[in-house]
Amino acid sequence: MCILFTEQVEYNKNNSKVYYRSRFKAHGCEYQSQHVPSVIQHGEEVDDEAVVGSVSLNSDSFDRIAHEYPILVVNFFAPWCTWSTRLRPSWEKAASIIRERFNPETDGRILLARVDCTEDFELCKRHHIQGYPSIRIFRKGSDLREENGQHQHEYYYGNRDTEALVKAMEELVSPIPLKSQKLALAPLTGGCRIEGYVRVKKIPGNLVISARSGAHSFDSSRMNMSHVITHLSFGKTISPQVLSDVKRLIPYLGQSHDKLNGRSFINHQDLDTNVTIEHYLQVVKTEVVTRIYSPESSLLEDYEYTAHSSLSQSIDVPVAKFHFELSPMQVILQTV
Repeated sequence: MCILFTEQVEYNKNNSKVYYRSRFKAHGCEYQSQHVPSVIQHGEEVDDEAVVGSVSLNSDSFDRIAHEYPILVVNFFAPWCTWSTRLRPSWEKAASIIRERFNPETDGRILLARVDCTEDFELCKRHHIQGYPSIRIFRKGSDLREENGQHQHEYYYGNRDTEALVKAMEELVSPIPLKSQKLALAPLTGGCRIEGYVRVKKIPGNLVISARSGAHSFDSSRMNMSHVITHLSFGKTISPQVLSDVKRLIPYLGQSHDKLNGRSFINHQDLDTNVTIEHYLQVVKTEVVTRIYSPESSLLEDYEYTAHSSLSQSIDVPVAKFHFELSPMQVILQTV
């Protein structure tokens, strides 16, 4: 370990370090969460700078991230330190494995991070970092534990090879129930954009948007069908100018031909999993006969609809479903 002394340090009978500020008042010591091996084993991995699994933290992001995850394990390091350099490849590989097994977006129980103490010296000083590398364990934003009336910092002192690090991280996660996991919302975690048109017969039908693949399996319990409808209409696109001119004669025309435009339908997963979002559309055709654009009558067709939406649970893969039904009635308007 590379040591940097910025405060008075004393070892007690339990081989724990006690820190003293001015006037030699104790203000913290290290807590060892496990047996400290006499020889720490390092990994044999080659340092591949392309492999970065941990999250870089600084003074601006540290407190927010520390309170966001039940377990945050931080590698406080210095690039000039040989032991920090030896730890880096194992730490980053272990962090990558943990991210795959406990995805921060969908699981959210643990995150591995790093702090470069040469770039953020004040942050490391605030956490009483005296040697590099220091692997500190934060539980819900704090690495302090009450021990014999004193606040003690919780460190990881185990072996530093990838296998040992991964095993230790899994042991930290195991007592935390999955019910505390973060639930990702579709608009925040990305998705896909669907654009185009579908030719349908003038009979009741369904437009279903779902995940399908001949080479993949899907975990339906983790699928979120939240969506935003930018534009949805029936029939040919009517130019804004034409619609504006017609509305001068028939003001209410066009008020319902894009009823769902700009609406958001978000499943916050309060209803458990496998939730399908359904829209029921009742479509009515309106014909306008006018002499505005030519000496002879011309026909303007507009399809307006009413919409009702609901959520439902299913044992199948969840979908976004649009059930449409064209009314047998139609409205004919004529201007003279």
